[in-house]
Amino acid sequence: MNRQVPTLEDVAREAGVSRATVSRVINGIRNVDPHIQDSVRQAIERTGYAPNRAARSLVTRRAETIALIVSGAGDAGEEEQDAFAARVFADPFFGRVVSGVVGFLRGRSMHPVLMFAETSAARAQAIAYLKQGSADGALVVSTHADDPLPGLLAEARLPAVLFARPARSVPLSYVDLAHRDGARLAADHLLDRGCRRVGTVSGPQDVPAGQERLAGFRDALARRGHPWVPVAEGGFTLQSGVAAMIRLLDEHPGIDGVFAANDLMAQGAIQVLRERGLRVPEDVAVVGFDDSSAAAVCRPPLTTVRQPVERMAAAMAELLDEHIRGARAEPTSLVFDPELIVRASA
Repeated sequence: MNRQVPTLEDVAREAGVSRATVSRVINGIRNVDPHIQDSVRQAIERTGYAPNRAARSLVTRRAETIALIVSGAGDAGEEEQDAFAARVFADPFFGRVVSGVVGFLRGRSMHPVLMFAETSAARAQAIAYLKQGSADGALVVSTHADDPLPGLLAEARLPAVLFARPARSVPLSYVDLAHRDGARLAADHLLDRGCRRVGTVSGPQDVPAGQERLAGFRDALARRGHPWVPVAEGGFTLQSGVAAMIRLLDEHPGIDGVFAANDLMAQGAIQVLRERGLRVPEDVAVVGFDDSSAAAVCRPPLTTVRQPVERMAAAMAELLDEHIRGARAEPTSLVFDPELIVRASA
């Protein structure tokens, strides 16, 4: 026996509202009480109702699709493009961004389309995709300070929101973290536990997050009587953390505390310390940044600065939704606070 396909009337009956109210909620029309919206969405889930996207698009004139663009800079060759995609999928940070975005969009019957824009051709394709109305707007995760895509989106006046403050000022909304505050938490924790010869594996210094975390760490140490900090620059990857920690130990063998500017590099640093016969945290304490899945696989478990990536990504998607609906016209910045998560590594 075939099961009857749920209808709009079934949802209205389940939610205890009119058919017109259900239609307004599904079509994203404002002036519906938030509690009623929640009731309708819950009724949609219970009944299994699936709106006809083609019919709905005729009403809303929206594609109900969001482009989630991971963007780089320059013009990568074919092998470099493959490597770019591999790095993105290997980084736990990106998975957390996707989780936060999908979590927000799912309740609004909106769908993300993943795009890479690491070449000029790919960037042009992304801009054309948006201009044609194939997506209602873009969520952009830039991986390079020289990324031209934010400027291209602003110039084309396309709805877009960035994850992290862009290196070059553009009139686009963004979400970000108070990176300096997070680095200060790491510095204070290392000093409070008795470390006196502290070094850092910094992030790349052509990226605002890398710059801010290093500046915050240096500032916190200076305020407590440590005017100079040994630095080895990494690239936010596991292998760059390994290489930077080797340099740091070779040049400064007496360090007793390390702040790594992300968890992957902290994982690499701990690997090197173990290979050198140094105990963590007894000989060298280690603090990371992000509280990603890399923190969970570290041995010992990693003390780190938590970046609420999922909440930030959901806020990014919500900002974009407001821009698309016309509820927000001017560019907006949302800056989140970090939190120190103390585990066994420091």
